[in-house]
Amino acid sequence: MAINYWAVAVATLMNLVIGGLWYSPMLFAKVWQRSAGITDEQLKAFNPAKVFTITLIVSWVICINLAFFLASPGTDWQWGMTAGFLAGFGWAAMIFVVISLFEQRSLAYMLVHGGYITAYFTLAGLVIGAWQ
Repeated sequence: MAINYWAVAVATLMNLVIGGLWYSPMLFAKVWQRSAGITDEQLKAFNPAKVFTITLIVSWVICINLAFFLASPGTDWQWGMTAGFLAGFGWAAMIFVVISLFEQRSLAYMLVHGGYITAYFTLAGLVIGAWQ
């Protein structure tokens, strides 16, 4: 079983890139802010060093875990992308929906975050699967 740590590193960094785009004004920033109850002032007050550092650590854990699942002979970009989608949508996004339901969050909140989770896992799986 071989893990390509460069693929894991690239997939880890993709979390910041995809998240930056997903939660930008070009896509879902306003919907996310409204549904999460976050103001522009609150966004300006966050600690980027802390948030980005923890994000990278958590993203690495996600990607190394996914790499172990994909580290079998015959894994390619198609299986990587499929496995990433299944893990992202079928496990991660669904448990996020359950938690959101108990927190009485809106459908918009669940769709924005669940969509991001699914997109990220799918693309991380694609990178890890393609770069065996």
